[in-house]
Amino acid sequence: MPITPQELVTFCKKKSFIYSSSDIYGGIAGLYDYGHLGTLLKHNFEHLWRKYFLSLNDNFFEIQGSNIMHENVFKASGHLENFIDPIIRCSKCDFGDRADHFITTQIKQRTEGFSPEQLTALVQKHNLKCPQCTSEFQPVTILNMMFPLNMGTSSTNRAYLRPETAQTPYVNFKLQYESQRKKLPLGLAVIGNAYRNEISPRNFTLRQREFTQAELQIFFNPEKIAQHSDFDLIKNYSLRTLLVEDRKQNQVIERTAQELVKAGLPKFYVYHLVKIQQFYLEHLKIHPEKFRLYQLNDQEKAFYNKYHFDLEIELSEHGFTEMGGLHYRTDHDLVGHQKISKQSMEILDEETNSKFIPHVLELSFGVDRNIYALLDLNHHDDKERGNIVLKLPSKLTPIYCAVFPLVKNKPELVVVAKKIYSELKPLYSCLYDETASVGRRYARADEIGVKYCITIDFESLDDHAITIRDRDTTQQQRIKIADLKDKLYQLYIQE
Repeated sequence: MPITPQELVTFCKKKSFIYSSSDIYGGIAGLYDYGHLGTLLKHNFEHLWRKYFLSLNDNFFEIQGSNIMHENVFKASGHLENFIDPIIRCSKCDFGDRADHFITTQIKQRTEGFSPEQLTALVQKHNLKCPQCTSEFQPVTILNMMFPLNMGTSSTNRAYLRPETAQTPYVNFKLQYESQRKKLPLGLAVIGNAYRNEISPRNFTLRQREFTQAELQIFFNPEKIAQHSDFDLIKNYSLRTLLVEDRKQNQVIERTAQELVKAGLPKFYVYHLVKIQQFYLEHLKIHPEKFRLYQLNDQEKAFYNKYHFDLEIELSEHGFTEMGGLHYRTDHDLVGHQKISKQSMEILDEETNSKFIPHVLELSFGVDRNIYALLDLNHHDDKERGNIVLKLPSKLTPIYCAVFPLVKNKPELVVVAKKIYSELKPLYSCLYDETASVGRRYARADEIGVKYCITIDFESLDDHAITIRDRDTTQQQRIKIADLKDKLYQLYIQE
């Protein structure tokens, strides 16, 4: 049976993955802390993301920016005017919710991108009532989701917590372009926190007020969007797509990269769609049937996005859920910053001797949402073993290996076990456990995702070998202690 959302919340708190922030005071809606295992899992995801996407081009780099940014950044980006969500409120009680999400749940129809007037009309058409007191709703209104800050002692020094990490690369573009010897495409990646005053944060870490994003902004010459030097290497790769035209049958269609290009998408865009899907299927080990690339229509996507696909994973009880997106943002952001800052964002292409403002392809991922998906899809209640098994991939699991002496009251076994542990700890995330029966220790390790358990028994004292147990198969293999490091490395890289 798949885990329910509430069971996942309980599991994450009990095993020190994720739990409410300020928990001893009852917590705060939309804010969460990561425990020691959750932090390790999150860092592993970020490291894997960083290593994979920054390797796509030698001119892709990671930068880090302040979480607090100048007010004019968000005038230029349009956030102060347009970063709004529709809100629905009861006319009698204190019930309030994000209008499009509430209405979608009630009428089973996507309403993303609808205006307040359209949403109000749907409320009236379907005679929707307050779920708390059955009263009428007020007309749908809007709420700006920015968090303002007053800096220092002056109330006029206005700044904001950034609502997305993307603006950091945009305001840094010109300086980074100059320092990287004026080469395009230039990729600037940020892994960091963003802040949104969500109307109704819900579903654990799927919708929060403070969250982590991993984003890669690729600046390129718009005249070259129809080409990519490595496109021929992936042109026959099949992508799991649900285009706007597929919505009536709600069926994922396998289309090759070349077929998508023939359908009107540029090669530069499709190449990165392929790389995103490969990241999910080959590195995060998401089952293909659980993954799709969902194309947004003109009403749903942001006005500045010429092309927009959401990256969706099917969760146990939430269905297909957005984990990120691939957005062709054109020159919207740099033009806005040029206008407000009065600093030119134009560059000179020395090959063509032409000036232009670069366009941007954005690869955007919600880190916390992806962590939720990994925990949800890899949580298994193994009836044969009688315990939970968290089958996270080796490169993601918080603890890669564990070292156990068969019993703790035999000092000679403990000495060997602790020596092995001390040698492995600098190389891998590793734990040492000598408490309870070895079977119980296996069960504890399974529950937190330990991939390999290494047991030192009485025979180890004579044959200088240990038993290594695979979490997923429970199969055990006897190998020499001298070969253990190499064996673990081979297992790690071959997955």
